Amino acid sequence: MNGADPVPEPTDDIMCATYRALCRHGYAELTMQDIADEWSKSKPALHYHYDTKRGLLLAFLDHLYDAYTDRVAAPDEGTPRARLDALIDAALDPPRADAHRELRTALFEVKAQAPYDEAFRERLGRFDDYLDTEIRRVVAEGVETGTFRADIDPSTTATLLLTLVNGAHARRVALGTDGGVRAAIDDFVDDHLGEAEP
Repeated sequence: MNGADPVPEPTDDIMCATYRALCRHGYAELTMQDIADEWSKSKPALHYHYDTKRGLLLAFLDHLYDAYTDRVAAPDEGTPRARLDALIDAALDPPRADAHRELRTALFEVKAQAPYDEAFRERLGRFDDYLDTEIRRVVAEGVETGTFRADIDPSTTATLLLTLVNGAHARRVALGTDGGVRAAIDDFVDDHLGEAEP
């Protein structure tokens, strides 16, 4: 399937209905009728906006991406370390993990489609690309200002931190806990980025 498939402009009520239906049914069992039931309108009315479940879920991923970039961004103020910590906290989002467990599980199922569907892969990749860029920016600024060690590669650091964040999400879905990944990230940042030499 083509990653450039056109996706209609989502409406908030349909996106909310999709969210509720995904939480209730998961991805594999989800039907357009399930979403229409949550929307409190007919299935033909839903098909007026979206031809297929796939098209609707692509629009839903775009909708989630917009919300994600609003929520997950490095603060403009504070030390590079404080900004990096705030960014990682927002990406991990621990206070709301239980409230969104069902959605996280459904999205984990959606991720399983990515190897077989270019459009899903492209949209899911945008989340990683965004977080990678934000981490690299903060780490680079820390190196430039002398807060972090001068020999640190921001790109490699961003790749490692992004992998830890993704691993935490996967563990949370599969095991119900992130296994202390946040503390491990703190240790990694302390050991890897360290303090710049005076």
